[in-house]
Amino acid sequence: MNNDLLFYNTTADQMTFENVFDHLVEFIEREPTNLYRLAIGTDSQVHPTGTKFISSIHLHRVGKGAWGCLKKELVPRRITSLKEKISLETMYSQEVAAKFTEEHISKMIEILIPHVDSGADLAFEVHLDIGKKGKTKYLIDEMAERILAIGLKPQIKPNSYAASSYANKFTK
Repeated sequence: MNNDLLFYNTTADQMTFENVFDHLVEFIEREPTNLYRLAIGTDSQVHPTGTKFISSIHLHRVGKGAWGCLKKELVPRRITSLKEKISLETMYSQEVAAKFTEEHISKMIEILIPHVDSGADLAFEVHLDIGKKGKTKYLIDEMAERILAIGLKPQIKPNSYAASSYANKFTK
């Protein structure tokens, strides 16, 4: 089995994407009257032996918790170019987001449709570890365009918690 397709979190290891999707569906089914934010984000950290990329899938039941998992990618060289790092982070996020087919999204939405009058909804976003402050501001347009090009909504700091907070915790 290819390691790129395996996800983990603090309670499970070696999850395939379909295992992850089953967890997401179960999480929504437990409280289908809520607003959900499905966010994909990637962060990276340069280490002495290479660069570690952590991609996250984070399903936030707004105001009532979240479920998430991670995918690790190791590049066996120190990536020192900020543009290359951010470009690879964006690519890894696009790769994970692409695993969510129209059928996957439809299945999640079908659970919520009967509860729309109660506030049920699903937002699907890609969180980029870039922002208007700091060294990454010149990359916002280019990386946001890449996410818009695949039909998803990009979020940047301070609203990109799946990358800048959740994934970030596991890059160290």
